[in-house]
Amino acid sequence: MNGVRLGNPFLFAILTLLNLPFFTGCNTPKGHLTTFNRHFESLDYESSALFAQKKISKRKNPKGEDLLWALQLGTVERIRKDYRKSTECFDRAEDMLKYYDEQSKVGDAIGSTIASDNVIPYRGEEYDGIMINTYKALNFMTEGEMDLARVEFNRALDRQRRAKEKFSKEINKLKSELEGEQQQDKFSQSNVENPKTRELLAQKYPNLYNFEAYPDFVNPFATYLAGIYFSLVGDHSRAVDLLKESCGMVANNAYIAEDLSIIEGILDGQGQLEDTVWLVFENGLGPVKKEFRLDIPLFVATNKVKYVGIALPRLEFRDRACPSLVAEVDGERYETCLVSDMDRVVQTEFSKDFTGILMRAIISATAKAVAQYALEEQNSNAGSIASILMAAYSFASTAADVRIWTSLPKDFQVARFKKPKNGKLKITPQGSISLDIDIPACNNAIVYVRITTNQAVPAYEVMTF
Repeated sequence: MNGVRLGNPFLFAILTLLNLPFFTGCNTPKGHLTTFNRHFESLDYESSALFAQKKISKRKNPKGEDLLWALQLGTVERIRKDYRKSTECFDRAEDMLKYYDEQSKVGDAIGSTIASDNVIPYRGEEYDGIMINTYKALNFMTEGEMDLARVEFNRALDRQRRAKEKFSKEINKLKSELEGEQQQDKFSQSNVENPKTRELLAQKYPNLYNFEAYPDFVNPFATYLAGIYFSLVGDHSRAVDLLKESCGMVANNAYIAEDLSIIEGILDGQGQLEDTVWLVFENGLGPVKKEFRLDIPLFVATNKVKYVGIALPRLEFRDRACPSLVAEVDGERYETCLVSDMDRVVQTEFSKDFTGILMRAIISATAKAVAQYALEEQNSNAGSIASILMAAYSFASTAADVRIWTSLPKDFQVARFKKPKNGKLKITPQGSISLDIDIPACNNAIVYVRITTNQAVPAYEVMTF
């Protein structure tokens, strides 16, 4: 491709003209996400589900955004309490993740440098896989399928364990692929290594690395919920390990510390787990990605520098539905506390991905700018026409990849307390009206509440054990 790009700019221009209709579709995923988000944020879950369903192809092997829409649909069906359908969607999403894991990524990086990252199928993030298994576990717990829930928690925990190693291998592959491309093109290498680009990026996106990261690819909610699950099924040794890990990540949550203390006591032969209610709160909406443009200096010929715009994604954080929930139980009040900040979970992974995103964008911009410069240097009408075509191609194919699972919450919170004596639980979202929930006769229970926006009616489920 390098020979076409630099050695024969006329041929490259013809090829871009032929492919221009394809590249003008680079922003289609952005438009689809905007439509889905509008349905979801307005609480129109039926339209959300129908829209997502139509975007999933019927092909055996996934393509495009199939995985993304399977994730969105699985979330919507959970909120609608169609747990079987939700699990089917997440099963399909997990199959897609497996398919992509087994496919070589060789060529993807280079293909995206010729066009944009949007031409690569959405392969999912590490946190996508962890949340797939966590949501499936919750679906099974709601349906009383505790053995199946165990399988899903084990998968979620195994994903967290393997994710760091897997990510390191993928980053090394990407770097090797991109470095190989750079070696063929001295201008690409100079542009990627230009410190001025990093300086401009820091000015335009100062918060890219300015946050408190979680341990690599660990979602504290998945770890904590697994700890509660293993407590409920009597695997106290495993529960203690998971709750200790949770305490280490969320040190200021007294409820997690209480869980750990109680289960450690049970291991020492003191008491048992009974008459406990956990209130789990899935709060607000997680981040979206927005495109921003950055004008950077590119070397396009010896002693020739040209400022060219590249498109990059940035995370935009959305609101909580409310600060917390307050539970009133037998005259006592319990306020939920943070277990997992999904903004931080997403940002931890996004910040690690960003180096590759930036490298691909710079190499892509260099390829287009060098080709256009070569055409501009041709003193002919054909060269002028080809240069115009090259400019049109550059504009049409410069788009940031803003695909992201947008129906995830902003954060997860929890409270724990003794089961109400009369089985009546009153929950109040701060700044909103109260919700009365009946707790059936049981030993222990989880009350799971999802509120997406400050205008949303709470969706909840009661799991008894």
